[in-house]
Amino acid sequence: MYAALWRVLPGPVWLRIVFVLIMVAAVVFVLAAWVFPWIDVLITPTQEVTVDR
Repeated sequence: MYAALWRVLPGPVWLRIVFVLIMVAAVVFVLAAWVFPWIDVLITPTQEVTVDR
């Protein structure tokens, strides 16, 4: 899969590396902005914490 992606990217090697870095940054941003908060709501129990003294 990575080889196919590498062959599809245009330009010389340095430009391909720049494209790959931009794509990785975009994926990380999407995960941090939307996917991880959505999953956190689903798996985190309610925040009702009580402490007895």
